[in-house]
Amino acid sequence: VKGLTASVFSLVSGSRSSKTFKPKKNIPEGSHQYELLKHAEATLGSGNLRQAVMLPEGEDLNEWIAVNTVDFFNQINMLYGTITEFCTEASCPVMSAGPRYEYHWADGTNIKKPIKCSAPKYIDYLMTWVQDQLDDETLFPSKIGVPFPKNFMSVAKTILKRLFRVYAHIYHQHFDSVMRLQEEAHLNTSFKHFIFFVQEFNLIDRRELAPLQELIEKLGSKDR
Repeated sequence: VKGLTASVFSLVSGSRSSKTFKPKKNIPEGSHQYELLKHAEATLGSGNLRQAVMLPEGEDLNEWIAVNTVDFFNQINMLYGTITEFCTEASCPVMSAGPRYEYHWADGTNIKKPIKCSAPKYIDYLMTWVQDQLDDETLFPSKIGVPFPKNFMSVAKTILKRLFRVYAHIYHQHFDSVMRLQEEAHLNTSFKHFIFFVQEFNLIDRRELAPLQELIEKLGSKDR
């Protein structure tokens, strides 16, 4: 696990390839959230991911979820960035996670009725939408003392549910490319960290996780 954890550690600290799908979302240095991110990095380095996702003593749950949501956005941004050339209108005409799961896009504001679109289009919509939420200071306040809104948890759950779909698409449709790029350890560690985090705080409905259920069980069983 140590080697795998190191790959996440270097990813989080930004020393990996800087090829991202969307611009990276930075947490301002000197802020409390930046300190929390540094704490997350340090605990990831210990190799115990179950422990690394736990709420640090005395910290605010919303803030911990906010920091980690930004971090997962950056990780998925980078992972998808490495395989964009293989995820095209021709190779992925629908957004799917294997033959049984297909996703249609709607954001509730610009596109109210779900539309069927290619995977690259869907992921572009999805990552742009997530970016807009993360940049909204009323939803993700970065200043100390500014409270999180009452609907923060439901917004965070929707973001994480949608980010999961990018992992699911990469695993089902592009894992061969990931292996050719020798990124599988990196993808597996990032996904394991993500899954342990959403399980710790019950953030994604089990039904939503169905496309990768076998993998999730395999990753979990190694830590029992």
